[in-house]
Amino acid sequence: MKIEQYISQLLYRYQCVTVPGFGAFLTEYKSAQLDENAHSFYPPKKIISFNPFIKSNDGLLANHLAEAEKISYEIAINTIQNEVSLWKTKIQEFGNFSVKNIGDFSLNSERNIVFVPVDQINYLKDSFGLSSFVSPSVKRDVYRETYKEEVEQLEETAPIIFTPEKKRNYTVLKYAAVFLLTAGIAGTLSYKYYEKKIAEETLIVQTNVQKKVNQKIQEATFYISNPLPSVTLTVPAEKTPFCVVAGAFRIENNAEEHYQRLLKLGFTKAKRLAPNKHGLFPVLYGSYASYAEAHQAMKDIRKLDNKDAWLLIESE
Repeated sequence: MKIEQYISQLLYRYQCVTVPGFGAFLTEYKSAQLDENAHSFYPPKKIISFNPFIKSNDGLLANHLAEAEKISYEIAINTIQNEVSLWKTKIQEFGNFSVKNIGDFSLNSERNIVFVPVDQINYLKDSFGLSSFVSPSVKRDVYRETYKEEVEQLEETAPIIFTPEKKRNYTVLKYAAVFLLTAGIAGTLSYKYYEKKIAEETLIVQTNVQKKVNQKIQEATFYISNPLPSVTLTVPAEKTPFCVVAGAFRIENNAEEHYQRLLKLGFTKAKRLAPNKHGLFPVLYGSYASYAEAHQAMKDIRKLDNKDAWLLIESE
C-alpha cells in the first residue's frame, strides 16, 4: 500500500509530518515574490524540507492512514514500516528514489540523504488556484525612437548663419531659423508624447496584472475529495495554542512517568493532557502564546533534551 498520498494530504494542514523510522517532512512559509527583470509574479507557498533525525512515531500519519483505509492502528503501523523498508532498499541499491508529489531522494558522496522537493505543488491552502504569472514587457515605438534621434541630430548639426550685408539672404535665413525652431518644438512635443504613451501602456499592463491576481484570489476555492481527519489534543480553553510536544503515549503510566521526568529536569511548564479521540495520552514540554516563542523553545529543547520534540499548532 502506497502512503505517499496520505503524507501529501497531511502536508496541507500540518507543519510537520513524521514517517516513523525514516524521517520528517517540514513545511515553511514563503511570501509572494515579484521578479522585475523577468516580469514574473510568484504567489506565496509552503517550502518542504526533510529532517532524517526526527523518526519517532507521533501517531499522526498512522491514525490518518487507519481512518482513511478503515484498518486498525497496528496494521497501519505495519504498512508504514513496510513502505519505509522499500524506500531504504531503493536508495541503498539504486542511490535514489522518488516520493510522488513530495520530492526526490538521493545519496551524496558521503552517503548522506539529499532531498529535493517538487516545485509543481503548492501546499499552502491560502494560495490554492494561484500560479506564477508572467507579464509581457512594454515594447517601445521604433518609429518614434528613430524620429527622436533624427530631430536631435538636426538640432546639433544644422548651422544658423546671419549675413546682414545681404538683405535677401537674411530673409532666407530668417525663414530657415523659423523652420529649425519649429522642428525643435515639434521634436520636444513628440518626445513628451512618447513618454506619456509609455507611461499609459505601463499603467494598463500593471492594471491587467492586478485584475487577474484579484480574480484568481476571488475564484480560488479549496477542496479535498477525501476529507482529512483531525488530530486534536484536548486542552483547556484558556491555554495557549502553540505547544511543544514531548510524545503521545498509548499507556497512561508511560505518559505519567515521562511527565514526572520532565518536571525533575526543570521543565516547569510541562503538563499532561487528557487522552485524545485516538486513545493517546499527550505530554507537553509547555504551551506558548506565539509561534515565535514556541518555535524557539522547541529548538532549545531539541538541543538540551529531545531531538524529536515537535511543534503542534492547536486548531481554533
